[in-house]
Amino acid sequence: MSEVGADALRLPSDDLVLPFSVNALDVRGRVAHLGPVVDTVLSRHGYPDTVARLLGEALVLTVLLGSALKFEGRFITQIQSDGPINLLVVDFRSPERVRAYARFDEAAIAARAEAGTLGFRDLVGTGHLALTIDPGGHMRRYQGVVPLDGDSLEEVAHAYFEQSEQIPTTVRLAVAEVFDRQEGEAPRQSWRAGGVLVQFLPESEDRIRHRDLDPGDAPAASAAMPVDDDDAWVEALARVGTLEDVELIDPDVAPPRLLLRLFHERDVRVFDPVAVEEICSCSRERVEGIVRQFGDDERREMIENGEIVVTCEFCSSTYRFDPSDFEADA
Repeated sequence: MSEVGADALRLPSDDLVLPFSVNALDVRGRVAHLGPVVDTVLSRHGYPDTVARLLGEALVLTVLLGSALKFEGRFITQIQSDGPINLLVVDFRSPERVRAYARFDEAAIAARAEAGTLGFRDLVGTGHLALTIDPGGHMRRYQGVVPLDGDSLEEVAHAYFEQSEQIPTTVRLAVAEVFDRQEGEAPRQSWRAGGVLVQFLPESEDRIRHRDLDPGDAPAASAAMPVDDDDAWVEALARVGTLEDVELIDPDVAPPRLLLRLFHERDVRVFDPVAVEEICSCSRERVEGIVRQFGDDERREMIENGEIVVTCEFCSSTYRFDPSDFEADA
């Protein structure tokens, strides 16, 4: 842990998560800046803007939470709904690998766009947000589920923290498409995303509400005590509330500089950053193993031009197999 000095200010701006603490306000948190990672995920599938923005927000939220795992496991964010965007999955494998995809009704999205009804509720309808911690092996999984009751993913995330974690938490998410122009090259559009998560974790016994929980431990059933009147938390909320979307995605405002803007008078300290990479875990061997689990009739339905064809929903890689390779499984 160190103060935000010259070394921290030289950190790369993109594709990292920077943990921090502000002891004067009893808060801890993380800042995420995503450039090539989010651009790769969103550009690969050519999502409509509204779908891309929501998936980008979910990716930032997942990276903020998953990078806090203290073991090699998975943190999975999933939205399922009856709306035009009916499935959204972000899979983070600690310490740094992430992949994501969205499934949507293209005609329904176009109809919403024509009608001018592209709000969060219009896109997701009725459904739920599930956040899952999977330590792997024989260890117990922990999952928190909340309904999609809110006007943004931020609001739904706040409901999750209030109901499942019971730790006072605020989160800001931003996604935008920007123009980038290198000398001698034509302008290029690319996606950028960023976010901040701040949690109130006082140490003094007369102020503490709930201590931070080890990943995978279900929270106690008792309700969290209100902290709306705590001056430190009120100040932290006010400072985070000044953030604008452009600050969260600006490549010239790296996470250390953003933290200095927010807490320069409060001795903000940073921890080791976590680099984030877009890497899919699919492989020919994995896909072949999955295909072998299907019955003959299901495999026959997968045949295209004499081959069994499987496309990874995350990275769009296509795997082709000879149907005769699976005849021994019949």
